[in-house]
Amino acid sequence: MSKEQIIDKVYKRYVMLPKELSDVISDNEKFNGRNLTQEEFINKCKTDSEFSEKWGLKIEERELSLEERQNLYFKLNPEFRLVHENMNKQMDKFNTPTKLITITYNNETIESYE
Repeated sequence: MSKEQIIDKVYKRYVMLPKELSDVISDNEKFNGRNLTQEEFINKCKTDSEFSEKWGLKIEERELSLEERQNLYFKLNPEFRLVHENMNKQMDKFNTPTKLITITYNNETIESYE
């Protein structure tokens, strides 16, 4: 299952909660009395560990170090193994990811780069 599929699945569970169970969703899990948008839901999972645990979705995001970016750059672009003076600019030119996103759901962990 991809990270997008996992997030979609958990978000649908959040949105489709039966009305008789709507008291399970507290006011701080809503925005102005409405369900959070998917983007708001994702951000809340990233920043609120209690909320994240309640929905069984853990999303962690961190910046990659220069060394991690270089390793990924060379892995994605083996033809450019030469070290460049301005490595950051070169990596940006080839859209080498700057972030590692880790999603854990049902004891399954998926890592992706952005």
